[in-house]
Amino acid sequence: MKTKIVVLGAGESGAGAAVLAKKKGYTVFVSDKGKINQKYKNVLSQFEIEYEEEKHTESKILNAVEVIKSPGIPDNVNIIKALKKNMIPVISDIEFAGRFSNAKMICVSGSNGKTTTTLLTYHILKNAGLNVGLAGNVGKSFAMQVAFREFDFYVLELSSFQLDGMFDFKADIAILMNITPDHLDRYENDFGRYVDSKFRIVQNQTKYDDFIYCADDKTIVDEINKRDIPSKKHSFSITKKPDCEGYISENNLIIKTNIINMTLEELALQGKHNLYNSMAAGIGSKLIGIRKDTIKKCLTDFQNIEHRLEFVATIHGVDFINDSKATNVNSAWYALESIDNSIIWIAGGIDKGNDYSSLKSLVRKKVKAIVCLGVDNSVIHDYFAGDVEIIVDTKSASEAVHSAFNLSNHGDAVLLSPACASFDLFNNYEDRGEKFKTAVNNL
Repeated sequence: MKTKIVVLGAGESGAGAAVLAKKKGYTVFVSDKGKINQKYKNVLSQFEIEYEEEKHTESKILNAVEVIKSPGIPDNVNIIKALKKNMIPVISDIEFAGRFSNAKMICVSGSNGKTTTTLLTYHILKNAGLNVGLAGNVGKSFAMQVAFREFDFYVLELSSFQLDGMFDFKADIAILMNITPDHLDRYENDFGRYVDSKFRIVQNQTKYDDFIYCADDKTIVDEINKRDIPSKKHSFSITKKPDCEGYISENNLIIKTNIINMTLEELALQGKHNLYNSMAAGIGSKLIGIRKDTIKKCLTDFQNIEHRLEFVATIHGVDFINDSKATNVNSAWYALESIDNSIIWIAGGIDKGNDYSSLKSLVRKKVKAIVCLGVDNSVIHDYFAGDVEIIVDTKSASEAVHSAFNLSNHGDAVLLSPACASFDLFNNYEDRGEKFKTAVNNL
């Protein structure tokens, strides 16, 4: 029997990591401070993995040789401090599973757009006939997939929290969409630490690997100039052209080398922010050797993800759009920027130290009313009191939808794009989005 692995957190990633560790011959113990979903209890029991819930028993955890931490657990909780004090390595499930896979890794990160870019890249590779898996912050557990099936390629969406627990893992193709302030509560409000986390996506890369990045993001460009990154660099931009692999010219999306040339109207994903997603996915697919005809077809027929600028319905001439996944200010900016109609904006939730100043001009120009959806809406009132005449408070998705509908006119758009976390009133952003859609369909 091999050494002892402890897994902290028994959600999708934790349960998968525990199963992989057990299959590789480790002694495994799983500990979750909260209640474990019955689905994951069944998985752990099936593989005869010992677990506990609603507590962390230090005596069982601190004798581990290595600990796999779920990304949702902050570094400042007592059990993590105790592990570090005892010099026990704490890693992510991605780091652990990567040791047992020889697949080519296409890894996507960024403050916004990473899920769409990940899914679009996967869509292209899958349609090209490649043996490809989808995992990370989206899809099924990476470790669980490695435990039972080997793919030739993986497309992984990586959050900063997952990257923080990655040390020897290497991305063959790293894609960095953008870096804007987000989750700063996990980084002691230090933007520099958050930037360092995002740039872990290129750690261990060599001159034989590829790094795709947005040339319009000043933070990324400044950091690249400061860092020694040996991998081959490929940039994309809406405005910059000479050195960019992907760019926009005269209403066309261009990806050089393969000479992919498409009108913007042909793209399945509309809106300025989605141009970046399409270019990044197109460049990544091109580097793998996917034919340009396949890339073009996939960029035209891709279906966008649920809860991200998802059209729900038009009722009496009013469009309802579910952007519940927009849990930070920059995501909300993209949503507001992409809509041409007058907007009734549903916003609010748990504020992560948001600076709403970047939204002010868009709100003045496009938003006719704000419907707050949260327990404490005072910050939104304070920021936007001088920008819109009507700001109302609601405490449920149904109440928010009815209020927004009553404030709307024919031709308006009701946009749920909260710019905040959902945990004050909902289980997660999916729960918030589902309740929003249910309320719209019940109008």
